[in-house]
Amino acid sequence: MSWSLHGDGKTVAPDAIVAPHERLSWPRTIGFGAQHVVAMFGATFLVPIITGFPASTTLLFSGIGTMLFLLITRNRVPSYLGSSFAFIAPVLAAKNGDDFSAALFGIIVTGVLLALVGLLVNQVGTRWIHVLMPPVVMGAIVALIGFNLAQASWNNVIALDAGGLFAPGGKPADNESVLLATVTVLSIVVIAALFRGLVGRIAVLLGFVVGYLVALALGVIDFTQVEAADWIGLPDFTTPSVDWSILPMFLPVVFVLIAENVGHVRSVAHLVKDDSINEMTGRTLFADGAATVVAGLGGGSATTTYGENIGVMSATRVFSTAAYWVAGIIAVLLAMSPKIGALLFTIPNGVIGGATLALYGIIGLIGVRMWIDERVDFGQQRNLFPVAVALILAMGMGNDVLVFGDVKLGGIAIGTAAVLVLYHLMAGLEKLRKDPAKA
Repeated sequence: MSWSLHGDGKTVAPDAIVAPHERLSWPRTIGFGAQHVVAMFGATFLVPIITGFPASTTLLFSGIGTMLFLLITRNRVPSYLGSSFAFIAPVLAAKNGDDFSAALFGIIVTGVLLALVGLLVNQVGTRWIHVLMPPVVMGAIVALIGFNLAQASWNNVIALDAGGLFAPGGKPADNESVLLATVTVLSIVVIAALFRGLVGRIAVLLGFVVGYLVALALGVIDFTQVEAADWIGLPDFTTPSVDWSILPMFLPVVFVLIAENVGHVRSVAHLVKDDSINEMTGRTLFADGAATVVAGLGGGSATTTYGENIGVMSATRVFSTAAYWVAGIIAVLLAMSPKIGALLFTIPNGVIGGATLALYGIIGLIGVRMWIDERVDFGQQRNLFPVAVALILAMGMGNDVLVFGDVKLGGIAIGTAAVLVLYHLMAGLEKLRKDPAKA
């Protein structure tokens, strides 16, 4: 829990970085920690807003999870743990009205599995991950998680319970909701195009603000719950309830969390030019799993490493883990204000829908980028057909769930199973065709 001072503690030379074990002066470190809170704020809060989880509880366990991550990784891997978007679909499918206790059980089990993967990686390394999930499979799993949520985003955009602009599928859309979604999307796009650095990286958060201000001007925001909430108080905690039938919907998320963690560690190691950080992959997986378990036990959203914060580090060249301790502490302090949580739930559906149009699409395209970066050849049949089937299954099912006895399967679970089984089946058959003796 100690850091050496970088230079004079005030400046960073153009060709230098502040390493994880270093820090600037404490006032500057606190400032950089606050930047990380701003960077994660919009995306982290969007998950509880969409799923109905308590926002303050989510923020509390985000801060606690970040500090737990830093402890387990011995302050060697700078990272903020924000809400994971990979859990949105299974959580929405597992909820029963306002009761999300069963979804918390799914989050806990997923966290335990991720932690176990971390222990396995510590012992045998990561090669088996690449064999089980080569880039074509990993990219498909990430892509289908984003694209599977298209229906949920669209439902927010059109606000199905009102009448007006047009009627997709016979269901009339709400004029104000469509207007707010349009304003929010355009704001995000304009901000991302005009600005670079931190402002450009938090374009979604700023687009939220613009959409919210327009909603405020239209008079569609109700502050009744905000006025009733206390300024200071503990977040709401929820006890999980055991429901084994929902687990198949959550299990595919483990693959995405593995990809996010491995990618995070490699990115940081590359940016700080320290290959020894890659040796921490097992610890980072275990730490993220442990943080997710803790969040699930108390009623918070599951956590994951955040690309937004990697962007901040890349832009500022400050990789000090001291800044992340500051960010975690600030998150916990903010969580102690129920009024902040109540304020977040005044955000209209249209604003949420506009933001998720961009965010869910970005999640899907991250999978596409994996294919591009790894030069996946879709001219090969073993790459083409498994991905094609998995994506159409996931997008076609949307929020629907298939029930087999006591087991519930969503589009993500079925799509993940499809791409894994079909890829390895086709790869095995190709080997058999080329060399029957070896097969």
